[in-house]
Amino acid sequence: MSNLPFSPAADRNKAPILERLQAILPAQGAALEIASGTGQHAVWFAAGLPGWHWQPTDFEAQSLPAIDARVSESGLTRVARARRLDVLAPQWPAEGPAFSTLFDAIFCANMLHIAPWATCAGLMQGAARHLAPGGVLITYGPYLENGVPTAPGNLAFDASLRANHPDWGIRQLADVTEQAHHAGLTLQQRHAMPSNNLLLVWGRST
Repeated sequence: MSNLPFSPAADRNKAPILERLQAILPAQGAALEIASGTGQHAVWFAAGLPGWHWQPTDFEAQSLPAIDARVSESGLTRVARARRLDVLAPQWPAEGPAFSTLFDAIFCANMLHIAPWATCAGLMQGAARHLAPGGVLITYGPYLENGVPTAPGNLAFDASLRANHPDWGIRQLADVTEQAHHAGLTLQQRHAMPSNNLLLVWGRST
């Protein structure tokens, strides 16, 4: 039994997210994952998308060895070594050589509400720099939407986040969309997901 860090939430949502990714993405490509955390998503998605190469990253340097260990345990050969990436940095990744090729997809789950608001602009601007032509940024997590009732669980979650970290909290989708627009990205698809989450697909404005 592995003693690697484990996220129950990542374990619960990996299957429905993969099902959506399989419907959205082409048969092959290169993906960059932002905020990979424990690496559970990286391993699960790479296994379920056999034509894709996966590049995991995380802001926390101490998370990288565990991600690499989980990938090693999986036996997957299409997952690169994890890199430290700060979405606010002018160069991606923040340390070592910059990415030299563009990505067909960039995936980021459950980061925007547990990070300072500035990371939203950083994510959008960095994605615009690193997406290949026709590539997409895919974000997953809870959002607040005008005209859409917010689930009581999400309201309580938002309140707890803001009580502990004043710059954290579930983001207004309209505000996220505005930051995307500034970076030249538009919302192309909105998918309702279990547990009151959304999977959003962003692409370059035409």
